[in-house]
Amino acid sequence: MALIPEGKARVGLFVSFQRKGERIAVAALDPKDNLVLETLENFKKRDFKVDVFICSRTSLLRALGEYKKIPLPRKEIVGRIEISTQYLEEFKEKINTIEELRQRLNEVEKKESSFVLEIILAAALKFNASDVHIEPGEKETQIRYRIDGILYDIFLFKRKTYNFLLSRIKLLSSMKINIHDIAQDGRYTISAGGKAMEVRVSVVPGDVGEDIVMRILNPEMILSIDDLGLHPWHKEVLLYEMQKPQGMILTCGPTGSGKTTTLYACLKYITSPEIKVITIENPIEYKLGGIEQTQVEPGKGYDFADALRATLRQDPDVILVGEVRDRETAETAIQAALTGHLVFSTLHTNDAAGIVPRLIEMGASPISIAPAINLAIAQRLLRRVCKKCAKKVIPSKEILLKIEKNLENLPKVAKPNLTNIKIFETQGCLACHNSGYKGRIGIYEMFRITQKIEEAILSYPSISVMRKLAIEEGMITLQQDGLLRVLEGITTVEEVKKVTGPIE
Repeated sequence: MALIPEGKARVGLFVSFQRKGERIAVAALDPKDNLVLETLENFKKRDFKVDVFICSRTSLLRALGEYKKIPLPRKEIVGRIEISTQYLEEFKEKINTIEELRQRLNEVEKKESSFVLEIILAAALKFNASDVHIEPGEKETQIRYRIDGILYDIFLFKRKTYNFLLSRIKLLSSMKINIHDIAQDGRYTISAGGKAMEVRVSVVPGDVGEDIVMRILNPEMILSIDDLGLHPWHKEVLLYEMQKPQGMILTCGPTGSGKTTTLYACLKYITSPEIKVITIENPIEYKLGGIEQTQVEPGKGYDFADALRATLRQDPDVILVGEVRDRETAETAIQAALTGHLVFSTLHTNDAAGIVPRLIEMGASPISIAPAINLAIAQRLLRRVCKKCAKKVIPSKEILLKIEKNLENLPKVAKPNLTNIKIFETQGCLACHNSGYKGRIGIYEMFRITQKIEEAILSYPSISVMRKLAIEEGMITLQQDGLLRVLEGITTVEEVKKVTGPIE
């Protein structure tokens, strides 16, 4: 039976039930099914002689039940899928646009459906997709990639191909194949070109099938401080605050704004044999050398607060807490920062100045917050203009006035030259999938605790009061940092408006 993988057998409704030397006996509900015919052809190419029998549904279901008695192939057990060098080279040399990918997927579905998942993943790596979405419909299934934060429709598969993909992905991810009415999470590993990367999988029941999202955790995405795209003044501030032996460095922003990337870059910068670094995550996204990583399990009574208390007994110098979301975690993290530990974490607020009111709202004491926080960083990701098709233009008078007004109160170190300004507009070409953008860069605002801000914290300030005071103390806002990127020719005014809001 192991000659035909269980996922394929359940989709095609056929099994191999006997083998004598090079002769195989196969039973099928419909011997003319495309998947059955393709499998039989593959057997023949391997010099097997195949006898095909028609069987009843009852007999077939009984036979399928026998799969639980045989061990799975090694790569399925360990949750690993290998993408051949052939596919990687093909995508490197021949597949450069989404339209070319669609043509290749059409060929694969017709002739090599058992390799559909490998092709989908190889293409995702080629186009630097962070996520792969598989969304079933009544007759067809949409495959979408998230590239530079935007979802692109890639291809429509037939329902039968979706069923095969669902079974295969569940097997790889150690999920229960026969459970269809509850959400399941899992992971597996891609081996490609001598490198390994994790894939985090979420399967959620829908009205016409199970929606699948695969997050590709490419270790090459672990950036250095230099790769974050910080302006020199922001980089100087961050490096200065990381040199302190204690205190908190907090990042904030919505999901997908690059918070984890920034924190991992910070850990990568400071990690050395002389210090002990421990991370507390949910889940562990990337494996980092030279540090200890622990994953919380809230359902088993091991949440962020529990993990943080346990970690403090491990004699750490530096701690990363994946998220501060409740009073207990906030207070424990603050106390750790006040007692000789450098603590990194994230908080869900819209801007850097909002971190203080949010911590107070959680129940943290203002008296402790001020001395504990070294730095609060808000961030977003802006798409870069495509260098192959972007067009340089002179901005309209209205846009120019808005840029000048927005940047007039910048500190001297960041003041740009506003004479003879030219900016980019997007066009769209095959290289950027007709979006006008290719790649992304971070924009940041950094909130430091000055004496005036420390005094204000004791009066339980609102977000607006805190933000106004931070700007007066020299903080560069997200929108200002974005507009500086516009003047540098990296992004567009439209992209800054989309990410940070209207430019007043």
